[in-house]
Amino acid sequence: LPVLHYRALLHGVASPRYWDQGQDDKNFKWNNYLSRYHDRHTDLMDLLALYNNRAFVPLDQMASLLGFPGKMGMSGAKVWDAFHGGDIKGIRDYCETDVLNTWLVYLRFQLIRGVIMEEGYQAELDMVKEYLVRETRPHFQEFLQHWQGTTGNKG
Repeated sequence: LPVLHYRALLHGVASPRYWDQGQDDKNFKWNNYLSRYHDRHTDLMDLLALYNNRAFVPLDQMASLLGFPGKMGMSGAKVWDAFHGGDIKGIRDYCETDVLNTWLVYLRFQLIRGVIMEEGYQAELDMVKEYLVRETRPHFQEFLQHWQGTTGNKG
């Protein structure tokens, strides 16, 4: 989210509801998008580690543990060099597959919280797989192949 904050600042994108911490809507004082422990904002790594940075598990490792592809070559550590090398497509592809991994881990989190049941979880996974099957872009096909080829796949 910080990158989005900086881009909004750069481009002058107003989002008063997002930034409200109770000034405009008193309900937002205790449940807003910015505060670490509130429901409107979920940082999976933070929450699953019980806000203990020594217990953080990176997305790549958590996704792989759950049977999802995880990172497939590119990582956040390589983005700056990729940008300077003009590989905008590689960065975009990486971001899109990172979102898929995040969504899949979040679905699993919702399952253990009881927000969705097993049938709903499987239906969501099936929708993602169907989307990937319909997509023709190579990075989505690669993601699907990795997902289907993962041993011990829980997803």
